[in-house]
Amino acid sequence: MWGNVIQRSCQRALDLLFPPLCVWCKVSGTVLCARCAATISWFRPPLCYSCGLPPGNGGIVCARCQHQPLQLNGVRAVGGYQEPLRSCIRALKYQGNRRLAEPLGYLLARAYQHYGLRADMIIPVPLHHEKQQQRGYNQSQLLAESCAHLLQLPMYTTLLQRLHNAPAQVTLSARQRRKNLQGAFSYTPKDTTQSLFKRRILIIDDVCTTGATLEACAAPLFAAGAQTVWGLVLARPLGSAHHNQ
Repeated sequence: MWGNVIQRSCQRALDLLFPPLCVWCKVSGTVLCARCAATISWFRPPLCYSCGLPPGNGGIVCARCQHQPLQLNGVRAVGGYQEPLRSCIRALKYQGNRRLAEPLGYLLARAYQHYGLRADMIIPVPLHHEKQQQRGYNQSQLLAESCAHLLQLPMYTTLLQRLHNAPAQVTLSARQRRKNLQGAFSYTPKDTTQSLFKRRILIIDDVCTTGATLEACAAPLFAAGAQTVWGLVLARPLGSAHHNQ
């Protein structure tokens, strides 16, 4: 706790000396200015009740989800993987701009309330320890911390462990991704107070493409007795390529 307080204080001091720039428009003063934040295109109904993607039919499950249902209660996203959200996510994930976790976490908290989600706890998608060591942090955990703080929900970072480091999935189809991630995550409670029996769980990630990662995370949580598991992400890619996977 104190470590986070000290870190935030140091960051504020550095911001006074070296004001941050907006990731998208480069205006000085903040990593995501109000003007750029206002241009983020949120998903609007109708949306599929399951995958949360347009086009849906007034909340009816879309054809893709009817054919291949998601193995969790559903997924919701702020919007499509497009600018300026795309640049913000990439800056957080690959360029070490951790300050973006706060405004992006705020977007996730707004989406949680907008979609009427209900959860007893938040769990970020874990990174494999080797990848986290290379990157120095887990961007999903930073987003979850910010979101959980705003929603005043407990967040757990050790309940879900990534057992193996799956290769890059960018070129894989949805079926290949699911196969690639089978058994990739495990539920590892530290004590009996962390029981998931009849608990409502919200999994946080930055981007969801096919839903395979969220499904792989949900599997051990359902096996441990979770009542519901929903995924909440910042962005989802749009277009026929996704729907055909």
